[in-house]
Amino acid sequence: MTIRLYDTVTREVRDFVPLQEGKVGMYVCGLTVQSEPHVGHVRSAVNFDLLRRWFTHRGYDVTFIRNVTDIDDKILVKSAEQGRPWYNLAYDMARELTRAYEALNVLPPTYEPLATGHIPEMVVLIERLIERGHAYPAADGTGDVYFDVQSWPAYGEVSGQRIDEMTPAEDADPRGKRDPRDFALWKGRKPSEPESASWPSPWGQGRPGWHIECSAMALKYLGDSFDIHGGGVDLRFPHHENEQAQSRAAGCGFASTWMHNAWITTAGEKMSKSLGNSLTIPSVLERTRAIDLRFYIVAAHYRSHVEFSDQALEEHAAGFQRIENFLDRAAQEVGEVGIGEIDPRFAEAMDDDLGAPAAVAVIYDLVREGNKLLAAGPADELRRTASSVRAMLDVMGIDPFDPHWSGGGSASSDEERLRSAVDALVGTLLEQRQTARASKDFTTADAIRDRIKAAGIEVEDTASGPSWSLS
Repeated sequence: MTIRLYDTVTREVRDFVPLQEGKVGMYVCGLTVQSEPHVGHVRSAVNFDLLRRWFTHRGYDVTFIRNVTDIDDKILVKSAEQGRPWYNLAYDMARELTRAYEALNVLPPTYEPLATGHIPEMVVLIERLIERGHAYPAADGTGDVYFDVQSWPAYGEVSGQRIDEMTPAEDADPRGKRDPRDFALWKGRKPSEPESASWPSPWGQGRPGWHIECSAMALKYLGDSFDIHGGGVDLRFPHHENEQAQSRAAGCGFASTWMHNAWITTAGEKMSKSLGNSLTIPSVLERTRAIDLRFYIVAAHYRSHVEFSDQALEEHAAGFQRIENFLDRAAQEVGEVGIGEIDPRFAEAMDDDLGAPAAVAVIYDLVREGNKLLAAGPADELRRTASSVRAMLDVMGIDPFDPHWSGGGSASSDEERLRSAVDALVGTLLEQRQTARASKDFTTADAIRDRIKAAGIEVEDTASGPSWSLS
């Protein structure tokens, strides 16, 4: 079956046809490394990791590029506030970002270029735009270079806007511009900025604008035309709009399909550093397992907004616990559970614009069927069901038997100790219940079961003894 994806430009779900048979080139905008990554940041990484994994499952050879923006206005401001070199801040935060990706089982990209490592490519691209009449050096001697948006009639197609309806950003610097909506390709060095944050160019010492960075890196590693460009919906304008305009104005086909994941919000507002409502990954992983956080993110459709709350995260964690409990119990019954065949309903959902909610519903359906097989079904059928569940979880990056999650996949030893304590307490109660049943004291046995159930725990009697799970 053909994979169908929503394209931001055409505003429709359509069949995905790769530019080169059997191969997919993907570029996803990474982060500007000015501070610790929060849950909103990693959603993009997890969503596009899921897409990459699905392409790989479907037999495609995927080249996946995700950049790091390590020079930017915000980095210079933040480093000055902290009294540290900008490159030291960027390096430290890039390491934090890598740790967050690794914790959530986000596969490393084919390559992860740094913006500061590609200044020559950016200069060449800017020169080409000037030669083609789509960019100009500022006439005020600042060393700035701007893209002329009026020179590109298709400007606005990514965000669905018309040029005459656009207004410049409130913080836009109008110096040297022909049109206030023109955006910077190169920024001449200001006396207040560190000399180390500038590079030589035909227009003087300076540094690249944000948008030209991604264009240059995408074109270097994926060629003039590639399949998919992704990122958060907040990047659609102006970042992705400007990327497409300058890249195509330079004579490149650039991205065939644009994809954007929606926000994670808190109290109805986009989770961001500026709003002060950030939930950093280290702090979240102090109170929940990384595998549960990843499940929470992948269970929602990538284009749907998610309102983050600890309660919602706990509900997803409880749901995932039921899946884990089934696999653990199945392994106890039939021995090793391998990775089997994916359910066709799961594949149909994933092929339809990465329909994760419907795919997760299939997993829950199979777990319910599997729980019935634990009590009465043949071992072969139980093994097939469990191995199918594992296969689907593996594609989503949340297979609990994956060595990545060894040790529970948790960043919190306190939580693990709590889980162990609960397991021990419930186990003691179950032993008391078994003793009562053996003595035919069914009144006591039923009373113990009722106490356990009142605590939100379901008990199931199996051939190998009683087992429990969160209800």
